[in-house]
Amino acid sequence: MKTLAVIPARYASTRFPGKPLALLGCKPVIQWVWERVHEAPGIDEAVVATDDRRIAQAVEVFGGRALMTSDRHRSGTDRCAEAAERLEREGRRFDVVINVQGDEPFVRPDQLRTLIGCFAAPEVEIATLKCLIASAEELLSPNNVKVVCSTRGDALYFSRQPIPHLRGEEPERWAESQDYYKHVGIYAFRREVLRRVAAMAPAALERSESLEQLRWLCNGCRIRVVETQSANIGIDTPADLVEAERVLLGSVVNPGSKAFQD
Repeated sequence: MKTLAVIPARYASTRFPGKPLALLGCKPVIQWVWERVHEAPGIDEAVVATDDRRIAQAVEVFGGRALMTSDRHRSGTDRCAEAAERLEREGRRFDVVINVQGDEPFVRPDQLRTLIGCFAAPEVEIATLKCLIASAEELLSPNNVKVVCSTRGDALYFSRQPIPHLRGEEPERWAESQDYYKHVGIYAFRREVLRRVAAMAPAALERSESLEQLRWLCNGCRIRVVETQSANIGIDTPADLVEAERVLLGSVVNPGSKAFQD
């Protein structure tokens, strides 16, 4: 099984323009992501897919490969689909494509290995991750996407609201009374499924929650969800970069830090 990792990265982020090029430690954020992807066993090829020459040039400087893609894409998934199509036209063929966002400098190689392993089961079309929610604050924040799954581990629904509703208990105590899971937004697709989802029209539930994966569920896709021990720190705002710097410093002082465990 051949696996491609695509790292979609755009410059024009509303909340943090240019964030793939922001320095974390002594390297741009996009370089941290690239290096972590290359540490993951089972990935045969990796590419940064971008619509900005500045990002492409930065990737080439540190020895990575960048593909220029359309600036009209609605999502990173669409950008991944274009990158896979471009590589196929060069004669490459892949069975699985992993979408690793360009603002995830602490993505762990073991997480990517786990996603690849999901496709040993022939029924798996898409795979993603979840981690246990530890606090009421984390559970109640709409910035944290929650997921509920079937007994076989397939996603039933994703929401910005706490799900399920725990009847008869104060919401501030829900995380103490029941296990709730946060979605960790790394996706792996069978190649033909990625082609299919990129052609889907937005769904009503997707528009309501502003969650792309609801489009796939509405169209009958099966999303296998596996547990990881901790969520990664994504960089959406300058404040997130400050937090990432703190975590990076902690990992230097304490090499056993979870941020860089394999």
